[in-house]
Amino acid sequence: MNLIQGVVQLQSQLNGSGLRIGIVVGRFNHDIGEGLVSSCSAELIRLGVKPADITVATVPGALEIPLVLQTMARSGRFDALVALGAVIRGETYHFEIVSNESCAGITRLQLDTSTPIANGILTTENDEQALERMHPKGVDCAGAVVEMVNLLRALK
Repeated sequence: MNLIQGVVQLQSQLNGSGLRIGIVVGRFNHDIGEGLVSSCSAELIRLGVKPADITVATVPGALEIPLVLQTMARSGRFDALVALGAVIRGETYHFEIVSNESCAGITRLQLDTSTPIANGILTTENDEQALERMHPKGVDCAGAVVEMVNLLRALK
């Protein structure tokens, strides 16, 4: 990025050493959820987060994720959180409700608690799209939460 000389630019910091990360995953579309958790956890560890500092909680589905994230955020035990799951389009309007409401809940919670939360709830047209996206999305979420914790700390 080209900046004007003298402008302060905060660099992306992907060092997860010492961070405590909570992950909440929906069990609906179980295989996708497991793939997301696996890739996210592996990337967190690669970034320096100790396995013992990663806590994974499972919930029935995407609509239950925000409540558990809220409880984790308010506990003070976590530096950042990750929401993982999959909502795959069916033949009813339910897909839109679940996708929109879970996303809105996560966004509101992140702003209300000032806790970084990576939203890795996949919303796809079919199982094939979800399978194709699960590993990259898990990795992306890990990097996002580590970067955001470090950025917020730098801004303080």
